[in-house]
Amino acid sequence: MPNTVLTYWKLHKVPILLSVLCALFYYTFAYHLERPDFARMAFLYAALFFLCYKLIQFEKWNFKLLLVLGILFRLIFLLAVPNLSQDFYRFIWDGHLVILGENPYVYLPNEILEKGEIIIPQAQLLVEKMESLSASNYSNYPPFSQLLFGLCVWLGGQNIVGGLISMRVLLLGADLGIFYFGRKVLKHLNKSPHMIFWYFLNPLVIIEISGNLHFEGVMLFFLLFAVYLITLNKWIIAAIPLALSISIKLIPLMFLPLFFKTLGLKKGMVFNTLVVLGILVTLVPFYDTLFASHYFKSLSLWFSNFEFNASIYNVVKSLASLLEIKPWELIKVYGKIIPFMVIALVGVLTIFQKNQHPKTLITSMLMILTVYFFLSSTVHPWYLISLVLLCIFSEFRYPLVWSATVILSYSAYSNPEFKESMWLLVIEYLLVIGFLVYELFKRKGFKSLIPKN
Repeated sequence: MPNTVLTYWKLHKVPILLSVLCALFYYTFAYHLERPDFARMAFLYAALFFLCYKLIQFEKWNFKLLLVLGILFRLIFLLAVPNLSQDFYRFIWDGHLVILGENPYVYLPNEILEKGEIIIPQAQLLVEKMESLSASNYSNYPPFSQLLFGLCVWLGGQNIVGGLISMRVLLLGADLGIFYFGRKVLKHLNKSPHMIFWYFLNPLVIIEISGNLHFEGVMLFFLLFAVYLITLNKWIIAAIPLALSISIKLIPLMFLPLFFKTLGLKKGMVFNTLVVLGILVTLVPFYDTLFASHYFKSLSLWFSNFEFNASIYNVVKSLASLLEIKPWELIKVYGKIIPFMVIALVGVLTIFQKNQHPKTLITSMLMILTVYFFLSSTVHPWYLISLVLLCIFSEFRYPLVWSATVILSYSAYSNPEFKESMWLLVIEYLLVIGFLVYELFKRKGFKSLIPKN
């Protein structure tokens, strides 16, 4: 036994040391970092990204080691309070309402707190921590998300720490599911299975999902599960996980027209009908005459009120300022135009792209999301996790570059007035768009930085 350990140490000494260093950096990120400390955050993130690359480079065929490391890095965050996002306070609040049998789409947190008719544990703390914007608006999280929030709060003993632990266990399970089905889909596409580690060990994924408790991981698990079932020609069953994926985050809703080409017109119609019916089933527990007006009122805020880490929108805003158009007037008009532009792109890819093959289907999804994020006025770092997963099944790698540079957007929080640095955003998007253009025109001779077979 000692000889075996010694031999293993000699063969894997460098990766083991890199793993220990990684763990220390994640621990520092989880328990000793505050959001305004951007310089420290950027250093830790850059170091973690470099270490991620080296670990995959050295141990890309050692699946057990990299799998264990991915799990351990996530477990480091198990007891940490998220330090880059306060969204989880609203998750816990909505989860309490679900447990109590109340509808999170009907009541405003501020109203519940003022009236005191519905008793929620630590209500004052939750409302204060979720901040005024969330507390003064109705929940905009889709129905199945609400059921998961309720489950996590119930399993966590209806206290904040227990809720955090339950959510992290759920999100870890989802990432393990992505690892499992991701490898299967990669093999089906004749791609190297080790590419899944560019999702599983990616610092953006670990920090934003396990660290900051964003449910993109659960949404992507069901989306990938659906794609896997379609590769097996089990498209009827695939409608169930796709419906659940959309009912967690609405993003996959944009992909539905693509399946008319993937499955054919008749099967595509049946498939999409089943998906819509599945979404409606998850909505049944929350049905209320006020649901539609309240939900879409909150949802519209993302298109017409918020600005963060935008690219094309910032260019348009700069040009509009020359015409003396007020920013708040511009974003309301701009927000109404985006859906039509995305719908037009989906239509083009549905009609002209050969989406019968899973690889082409996933690439179309990647292109739709990419254009959507380029057009959007709000691009939070965790949004890009979807691109990271989709890109490993395609020939494109620019989302990996974006997952490295998106940390620059957090510089806005280092300013007391929450002011974005346009210079840093320019650097972020120049690198991403430059890499995308390079891949589009030089892909045949492109020597990827990703370790090859």
